[in-house]
Amino acid sequence: MTAILDLIGNTPMAQIQNISSYLPSNIRILAKLERFNPGGSVKDRPAMWMIRDGLKSGALTKDKIILDSTSGNTGIALAMIGAAMGYKVRLVMPGNVSDERKRICRAFGAELIFSDPLEGSDGAIMDARRIYEENPTRYFKPDQYNNPANPRSHEESTGPEIWRDTGGKLTHFIASLGTSGTLVGTGRYLKRMNSSVQVIAAEPDSPFHGIEGLKHIESSIVPGIYDPSVYDELLGISTDAAYTLTQRLAVEEGILSGLSCGCSLAAALIVGERLAAANMAGEIVIIFPDGGEKYLSTPVFAGSDRVGFGEGI
Repeated sequence: MTAILDLIGNTPMAQIQNISSYLPSNIRILAKLERFNPGGSVKDRPAMWMIRDGLKSGALTKDKIILDSTSGNTGIALAMIGAAMGYKVRLVMPGNVSDERKRICRAFGAELIFSDPLEGSDGAIMDARRIYEENPTRYFKPDQYNNPANPRSHEESTGPEIWRDTGGKLTHFIASLGTSGTLVGTGRYLKRMNSSVQVIAAEPDSPFHGIEGLKHIESSIVPGIYDPSVYDELLGISTDAAYTLTQRLAVEEGILSGLSCGCSLAAALIVGERLAAANMAGEIVIIFPDGGEKYLSTPVFAGSDRVGFGEGI
């Protein structure tokens, strides 16, 4: 019988058919659906790799508490893994993350500490760092923003899966920027397999955005694992575009997705339109980091109750 943690990885890909139907048939957009990981997001991968590294090095022992900052998905992954492996988990997250994320973390038994919502993920990073430094022997801090196991998890799993499932035929790879681990690790692997693959980073186009979990790199604490040499282009995507496409994915494709998925799809459509204008074919692979279940109470799915649309949350 398969243990729950053995189900991490080997997520499916689905073609975006309706939203991209205006593009020529020789341009395909394929979304890797990371919601099918057992914790519901792409973050299961780096969380598992970081925990394994901690165990291997001896930094994580049974008497320590797993502590990290998170905007939600890594926290859920750490809470799930902690529950499965018998570790206590303490998470610092911005106070304005979705209620669903908070409840899922608590359901797995994690203790939550909330940072100033106005300071976003950077505020959570600083608070978690302070808590750790006050009593470093009490905690194991995976430190997802600086731990090389984060991008390595994608270099060893996400990248090879994409290469295998496309038969090596992809022309473009697109991922949105949070910790940057998915883009950096996957991009490194794909570039190693075929240097002509175009790796494209998608980020919010403003520091004052409403795309939960993503970073506007220029105005944020830059993750130690961030490596701009991996990608060929950085595309800024508006909150409005990310929200609209997230909504359209549910209604037109039957894919209930998170906000960062809409961001990545917006970038893919830009790339697809460029290819069409140049009469070129393309196989564009994008990462859909999670599903939309954790965002049902947020403005993107709040219907007439939506506020601040296109101007952040």
